[in-house]
Amino acid sequence: MKNESDSRTKNETHLSFGQLLKSTLSAFIGVQSSANRERDFKHGKMSHFIFMGLLFGLVFVLTLVGVVQLVLYLTGS
Repeated sequence: MKNESDSRTKNETHLSFGQLLKSTLSAFIGVQSSANRERDFKHGKMSHFIFMGLLFGLVFVLTLVGVVQLVLYLTGS
């Protein structure tokens, strides 16, 4: 019984990559739940969220640049 609680506590102390990705995306678009936000502050590392935020920001900007370039190409400008 003690081993189960130890392993559960160990798993709850770190966020998985999927949880980190979901939390960052949810926060990025502004729909993060308070329960997930509290979990992130208790168990997540700030550096991981900063890195993911910068990565999402970069992907967003590059996507916008790509869409603008595509529109300009298709309109013949």
